Amino acid sequence: MRFHRFKRAVNRARHAAIGGAIGAAVGGLFSRNAASTGGAIGAFVGAVVGETRTTAQSKLEQMREQPTLERVRERTE
Repeated sequence: MRFHRFKRAVNRARHAAIGGAIGAAVGGLFSRNAASTGGAIGAFVGAVVGETRTTAQSKLEQMREQPTLERVRERTE
Protein backbone atom coordinates (compact mmCIF):
# COMPACT_ATOMS: atom_id res chain seq x y z
CA MET A 1 0.00 0.00 0.00
CA ARG A 2 2.74 2.47 0.88
CA PHE A 3 4.60 1.73 -2.34
CA HIS A 4 1.59 2.90 -4.35
CA ARG A 5 1.44 6.16 -2.38
CA PHE A 6 5.13 6.76 -2.96
CA LYS A 7 4.83 5.93 -6.64
CA ARG A 8 1.87 8.30 -7.01
CA ALA A 9 3.74 11.12 -5.24
CA VAL A 10 6.83 10.68 -7.40
CA ASN A 11 4.73 10.55 -10.56
CA ARG A 12 2.90 13.73 -9.55
CA ALA A 13 6.15 15.53 -8.78
CA ARG A 14 7.76 14.46 -12.05
CA HIS A 15 4.82 15.62 -14.14
CA ALA A 16 4.61 18.88 -12.15
CA ALA A 17 8.28 19.60 -12.80
CA ILE A 18 7.95 18.92 -16.51
CA GLY A 19 4.75 20.99 -16.73
CA GLY A 20 6.34 23.85 -14.81
CA ALA A 21 9.37 23.90 -17.09
CA ILE A 22 7.26 23.89 -20.23
CA GLY A 23 4.93 26.57 -18.88
CA ALA A 24 7.82 28.79 -17.84
CA ALA A 25 9.51 28.38 -21.22
CA VAL A 26 6.36 29.33 -23.11
CA GLY A 27 5.60 32.23 -20.76
CA GLY A 28 9.21 33.39 -20.98
CA LEU A 29 8.71 34.10 -24.64
CA PHE A 30 6.45 37.00 -23.60
CA SER A 31 7.78 38.42 -20.31
CA ARG A 32 9.18 37.60 -16.88
CA ASN A 33 5.78 37.80 -15.26
CA ALA A 34 4.30 35.49 -17.87
CA ALA A 35 7.15 33.04 -17.27
CA SER A 36 6.32 32.93 -13.57
CA THR A 37 2.62 32.52 -14.19
CA GLY A 38 3.18 29.94 -16.93
CA GLY A 39 5.44 27.94 -14.65
CA ALA A 40 2.85 27.88 -11.87
CA ILE A 41 -0.01 26.93 -14.18
CA GLY A 42 2.14 24.33 -15.94
CA ALA A 43 3.12 22.76 -12.61
CA PHE A 44 -0.51 22.58 -11.53
CA VAL A 45 -1.62 20.99 -14.79
CA GLY A 46 1.33 18.58 -14.65
CA ALA A 47 0.42 17.49 -11.13
CA VAL A 48 -3.18 16.86 -12.18
CA VAL A 49 -2.03 14.82 -15.17
CA GLY A 50 0.39 12.86 -12.98
CA GLU A 51 -2.37 12.01 -10.52
CA THR A 52 -4.83 11.01 -13.24
CA ARG A 53 -2.32 8.92 -15.13
CA THR A 54 -1.37 6.93 -12.03
CA THR A 55 -5.02 6.27 -11.29
CA ALA A 56 -5.64 5.05 -14.82
CA GLN A 57 -2.57 2.79 -14.71
CA SER A 58 -3.63 1.24 -11.41
CA LYS A 59 -7.14 0.57 -12.75
CA LEU A 60 -5.63 -1.09 -15.82
CA GLU A 61 -3.44 -3.30 -13.63
CA GLN A 62 -6.46 -4.32 -11.56
CA MET A 63 -8.37 -5.27 -14.70
CA ARG A 64 -5.47 -7.39 -15.93
CA GLU A 65 -5.35 -9.29 -12.64
CA GLN A 66 -9.05 -10.21 -12.68
CA PRO A 67 -10.25 -13.25 -14.57
CA THR A 68 -12.31 -12.47 -17.66
CA LEU A 69 -15.55 -13.87 -16.23
CA GLU A 70 -15.41 -11.52 -13.24
CA ARG A 71 -14.92 -8.54 -15.57
CA VAL A 72 -18.00 -9.50 -17.55
CA ARG A 73 -20.05 -9.90 -14.38
CA GLU A 74 -18.98 -6.43 -13.12
CA ARG A 75 -20.03 -4.80 -16.38
CA THR A 76 -23.46 -6.39 -16.39
CA GLU A 77 -24.33 -5.52 -12.79
